[in-house]
Amino acid sequence: MLSLQNLNKRYGSVVALDGASFDVPNGRIVGFLGPNGAGKTTAMRCVFGLVRPDRGRVLWNNDPVGPAERLQFGYMPEERGLYPKMKVREQLAYFGRLSGLDRTTAGEGADYWLSRLGLSDRALDETVRLSHGNQQRVQLGAALIHRPSVLVLDEPFAGLDPLGMETMAGLLAELAEAGAGIVFSSHQLDLVEDVCQDVVIINQGRVVLSGTVAALKAASGRRHLQVSVEGKAWVPDVEGLEVALGASTVPRYLVSSSARLDEVLAKAQAEGEVTTFTVEPPSLTDLFREAVES
Repeated sequence: MLSLQNLNKRYGSVVALDGASFDVPNGRIVGFLGPNGAGKTTAMRCVFGLVRPDRGRVLWNNDPVGPAERLQFGYMPEERGLYPKMKVREQLAYFGRLSGLDRTTAGEGADYWLSRLGLSDRALDETVRLSHGNQQRVQLGAALIHRPSVLVLDEPFAGLDPLGMETMAGLLAELAEAGAGIVFSSHQLDLVEDVCQDVVIINQGRVVLSGTVAALKAASGRRHLQVSVEGKAWVPDVEGLEVALGASTVPRYLVSSSARLDEVLAKAQAEGEVTTFTVEPPSLTDLFREAVES
């Protein structure tokens, strides 16, 4: 298990991390969320020694993380970390050597990941000639070539088309099922909700919410409510009513979990035939907004 414990980092007057702590268990996919500037990238860089925290520590299986442990980690930074003029296969094999593989194993790994990522036909192309999405796949391959036990990904879905996103999500699920601990940041909260079992939300350098997606939804004090009468949207008379984000022909509202929904239904029935009446847990987007705006 990868553990970030009480990480603190300051750049002059700017506090990047303020006691941030969370775990990435083996075999789990953790979504690491937060607004821009919240401290996500700084925390990820601390894992790899690219940033040294002022206080706190990073542990793997309860031991301090050093160069030997980091050879078992894979990192995909948000900024492109590839050599633009190097050929794709050569590049993957090179990163494999940097991660401790011998020449033969690195070459075999490059061929394997090129095939898995749908890039075998681009193996001899310079990386700069690839699309943004395909460069993203190469960067993922560079993080995976040595088959790491821990995978840290900063915005891995950026630039991918829907098919690429589906492929990436399926691959991450496969790696987690094989026992890898995975943490990735993303602003695509709907995708995080589908892919991750756990989420950690950071704001202003502090972890403000963490847990399994299911448990956080169940513990929320609000619910989604949709009501239509005779096929037309109907606005419930509920205290603290708030419109939820998301396009729909029938607006979704956020209401307190203590709201008397039986009374709401009775009022709607008094107006005519109720054609829609649904109550659901809040979305991850709702939880995120509540956590960072409170």
